[in-house]
Amino acid sequence: MLRSVWNFLKRHKKKCLFLGTVLGGVYILGKYGQKKIREIQEREAAEYIAQARRQYHFESNQRTCNMTDFESHHKQAPCKTEAGQVPILNTCEQSEALSFLADEKNLLEKVVLSQDGVLNVFSLLSMLPTLRDALMQQLNSENLTALLKNRPSNKLEIWEDLKIISFTRSIVAVYSTCMLVVLLRVQLNIIGGYIYLDNAAVGKNGTTLLAPPEVQQQYLSSIQHLLGDGLTELITVVKQAVQKILGSVSLKHSLSLLELEQKLKEIRKITEQHTSSSWIDKTGSKSLLCQYMMPDEETPLAIQACGLTAGDITTIKLLNETRDMLESPDFSTVLNTCLNRGFSRLLDNMAEFFRPTEQDLNCSDSMNSLSSVSLPLAKIIPIINGQIHSVCSETPSHFVQDLLMMEQVKDFAANVYEAFSTPQQLEK
Repeated sequence: MLRSVWNFLKRHKKKCLFLGTVLGGVYILGKYGQKKIREIQEREAAEYIAQARRQYHFESNQRTCNMTDFESHHKQAPCKTEAGQVPILNTCEQSEALSFLADEKNLLEKVVLSQDGVLNVFSLLSMLPTLRDALMQQLNSENLTALLKNRPSNKLEIWEDLKIISFTRSIVAVYSTCMLVVLLRVQLNIIGGYIYLDNAAVGKNGTTLLAPPEVQQQYLSSIQHLLGDGLTELITVVKQAVQKILGSVSLKHSLSLLELEQKLKEIRKITEQHTSSSWIDKTGSKSLLCQYMMPDEETPLAIQACGLTAGDITTIKLLNETRDMLESPDFSTVLNTCLNRGFSRLLDNMAEFFRPTEQDLNCSDSMNSLSSVSLPLAKIIPIINGQIHSVCSETPSHFVQDLLMMEQVKDFAANVYEAFSTPQQLEK
């Protein structure tokens, strides 16, 4: 039996060697394939977990963004109602909003991924009231109103000054609030992406934090440009535009809401076309309003980051990455969309004062549209003057809620976070 088998193997030696090689190869390939499949499955599982963790951290970061903007509205006590001020939210809406904020804050305190750097942003919660105070200080219409009560001889000149100041400060309030909300979104999602990568690297030997807490504070402090020099420059530009469009309009001249909207569009066009020599955009893809959010590239970075030293390379990198984001076409589109919504909300607030009275309706059956109602410019001035309190309100307002809940803002924030929470993207 064994001899016959041995003879058979000798006769078919080559065939047996070939068959053995094939079977051995199949076995080895099978084992190799199983190993590769297992590696792919493990990699997919790791990517899924990383994606879920990044999504969770992103949503937590967005709650931080919303808290930053919302809480800045009710940090201080409400001010007295002035002429032209429109109610913000009713009592029930305010209660629901504040209850929502309390729940969000409690949740944030439990989120380990937020770390100190992001939570330190709550030191910026008073920015909107600070913005409003800065505007009211640089464009002080209250002093002019007090002078008019004394019936001075130069009453007409004071009214002309009041006209320019009232329009300027409400228009600047819309611009600066929109820029503040969008810029905060960009900064918090950039820093949020870095914090996510730092958390993902915890436990690895020799790892260095990409964004340590002190760098986060330096980086976030760069927003002071918008509240300082940037705001002053914006006020100057808007004031010149208002003077050009409304300077020659008589106080007795009547304007409908549609005519007022057209005047605002003309002021916006002049404002948004103005640029300093260092911010000339040859491609036309970036918003010229960026110059008010960050200093030009010739300005020392120490000014941007509150005493940045030459060795703080990380902060310089963060600032440069932020500048790249602000100069992107996507940012320009998002900011322009926010401005359109902001000025639309401003006109909606003012529309309450352009409604026809019962006497007007009785006199003319055709007067059923806001476009049919006109008010003398002298009556529009106190209305527009008071709008700063609804735009930069201490209580949760529809104005800021509209900006925060816009899909374009959410999508852009998600794209920014995705870019800075992915190691491969960050290395590019």
